[in-house]
This record gives sequence, structure tokens and C-alpha cells, in this order.
Amino acid sequence: MPHIDLLHSVNGTQATFVQGSTPRHSPQSPKPDLDLQATNQLLSEANAQNLVEWSATTFGDGLVMSTSFGIQAAVMLHLVTQVVPHIPIIWVDTGYLPAETYRFAEELTNRLHLNLKVYQSPLTPARMEALYGKLWDKKDVDSLNQYDQIRKVEPMQRALLELNATAWLAGLRRDQTDHRRSLEKVELQGNFYKVHPILNWNSRDIYHYLTAHDLPYHPYFDKGYVSVGDWHSSRPMMAEDEGERDGRFHGLKQECGLHLPLSPEAAQSLDSSTL
Repeated sequence: MPHIDLLHSVNGTQATFVQGSTPRHSPQSPKPDLDLQATNQLLSEANAQNLVEWSATTFGDGLVMSTSFGIQAAVMLHLVTQVVPHIPIIWVDTGYLPAETYRFAEELTNRLHLNLKVYQSPLTPARMEALYGKLWDKKDVDSLNQYDQIRKVEPMQRALLELNATAWLAGLRRDQTDHRRSLEKVELQGNFYKVHPILNWNSRDIYHYLTAHDLPYHPYFDKGYVSVGDWHSSRPMMAEDEGERDGRFHGLKQECGLHLPLSPEAAQSLDSSTL
């Protein structure tokens, strides 16, 4: 696909980012008031790199990205940091990830010189289990949603607020879940813009990118996993699975909540959280 010049500046300055683990206290770029229909029409032929470049110029210091250090995480981490080397990268560590995920995260952080921002729930795993039990073992959607709210959604919302984010890049793909099939390249989720550079990619595109740049898969790929999260709620892909997320959350749901729209009440509660 030919390069499309989509860059336009909000504040006329190059995006800069502060290294370290503390929140950025410098004034962020103003949040642009985007016409999403027109924006997505403009970006309809943009490739993944175009979208990252457009995002960096449009959102400036307000741009962050998220990663789970999952099976194909190296793709987005490499793609984005080639354009914005010091972008703040939010990793929500649930405390229940496989040991291999922690080692994979360390490998990629060192190799790509990531500006990693690690966020966790204020409830330690032991404290959460004492108060609510092993929520994943109950194997009902309400318990799984409570788990995700405590260990994933609240830390992510807090990260976005503390890092003065106006937009975040996420490696979602349309072929992953029913919800993701409905997404556009640029969305508004709560008070934050979401940009999906590889939304139209498929597994072959992922493989070609990893091979071209000599990037690793997560070690669980060799064990038959095509998606991996917490150790207690992930399994290898089976013959009857229809999608790569079917091995998550005991087959009861496909999304952990990080990429679902918040209700106005939930958004208000999270925005005012002092946890």
C-alpha cells in the first residue's frame, strides 16, 4: 500500500515522553475534537505505520499504548516504538500471569528499550482471595467480571488518568472476537480515543511481520496457545474452537473488559477512584 500523508499537528510540536515510572506532570497535548466518521474515512486506506504516525502527531504527549505481553505482543511493541520510541507502554500485571509471561516481558522490554509503566490492583492476590474467594473458580460470568474489574479495568483506567492520556494504541484485530469485528480504526471509549493500527490484520500478517523483523512469539505458542492471559483462565486452542479467544475465561466470554465501553456510571466511578 502506498504511503498516505495523514499527519497533521495539534500543537505544532514533536511528541516527547518522560522516562521512568512516575506519572507525567508536564502539560499534555490538548484533546482534539475529532469527527470520528470523517476521521475513519480519511484513514480508511492507511496502513498500520500510517496510523501510528498519525496518532503520534495528532495526540502528541497524550498518546500511550497498552500491552498484555501476550502471544503476538512483539508486533505492536515493535511497530509502535519504531515510530515513537519512548511512548509510555501500560502493562496491567494481574499478579496471576504465567512465569513465562514475566520472562517474555523482561526479554522484550530489554530488547526494544520499552518505556514500560506497570500497573496493578491495590488489592494483592492474597487479599482479594481472602475477601472474595477464587473468583475464576466460580466459573460464572458475574464472578469473572468482578475479577476483571478488580485486577484489570480499574488499574487500566487509573493508568490512563495518571499518565495524562488522551488516546491509546491497542493491538486489537477484527478477526479475534465478535465485539472487535464492529470496531473502527479510531474509536472513542469513555473519555479516551482508541486507535487500532492492526485492526485489519490476520494471523498471516502477524506471522510475516514477526518473521521479517526476527521477533519472538510468547513461549506458550509452542504449547498450542493462540491467546494467553492469566494462568487460571487460559488454555491451548482445541479443534472445536472457532476463534483464538475461545480458550480464554473458560469459554464463558471473550473480552476481559479493558476494551469494552464503560457505562456512564462505571466511567464516573473509575474516574473518581482514589484506589
